[in-house]
Amino acid sequence: MTAPDVLEPVQRAERRPVRVRPGVVVSVLVLLVVAGWAVLPDLFTGVSPIDGSSTTKFRPPSWAHPFGTDQIGRDLFARVVHGAGPSLQAALIAITLALGLGVLFGLLAGFLGGWVEAVIMRVVEVLLSIPPVLLSLTIISAIGFGTVEVAVAVGLTSVAAFTRLMRGEVLRIRTAAYVEAAIMCGTRWWSILPRYVLPASVGPVLALAALDFGLVVLAVSSLSFLGFGQPPPAPEWGSLVADGRNYLATAWWLTVVPGAVVAAVVLAANRLSRLLDADRRRGA
Repeated sequence: MTAPDVLEPVQRAERRPVRVRPGVVVSVLVLLVVAGWAVLPDLFTGVSPIDGSSTTKFRPPSWAHPFGTDQIGRDLFARVVHGAGPSLQAALIAITLALGLGVLFGLLAGFLGGWVEAVIMRVVEVLLSIPPVLLSLTIISAIGFGTVEVAVAVGLTSVAAFTRLMRGEVLRIRTAAYVEAAIMCGTRWWSILPRYVLPASVGPVLALAALDFGLVVLAVSSLSFLGFGQPPPAPEWGSLVADGRNYLATAWWLTVVPGAVVAAVVLAANRLSRLLDADRRRGA
């Protein structure tokens, strides 16, 4: 077989057009729009999310009010747009907290072993045995209500999963030749961890963070729905759904529209995170 015959399949693969996946495009657009709402809400609406008028209450979706109005005449589109900031901020805080603590505890448990690993993993097992919602409610009851408090509660609830995954990756990397060589050369463990172990083991944990982002948004909205987020009249996606549940028979849009926004963000985040995880696995 000649060299051109060997290279021909590769060349055909390179000439193959890249498929545009409609689901990925829609997911990217949804996340970009919601990110724009969170960063620059006044760019999308000039209406106050707090002030309302009794003459415009319970207006259905229209050109003047794309998402309709609520029970006191406030524009629902403005409230959904301005509610994106606190909701996404809480989700980012929760993911950052869970990722940071999970990586730290997983590194220590997997590399040091012994009693350090035993203590950390027993705590992880206890956390994993408690339902996440119950654990979040317990933490919120201890630290108080608010967007940041909800984010901290959701983040602490997610630490156990990140710790367990990080420990497994560290145990795999710990037996690598270059890590054992560094240990034999007398390098201190606190120098080995950030230089050799962390870069080689953090990849799957970052993929888990991307996969969990949509679930964290849903968890934050659920706690806000229960009344643990920002106090009224500040808008937040979960509280908007809760405010409209008493008017489902007469004003369905008060619950359906904010709920659809939350669902769209969760589905879009999950679609992109699974695509990134699949690409990472193929690259590995």
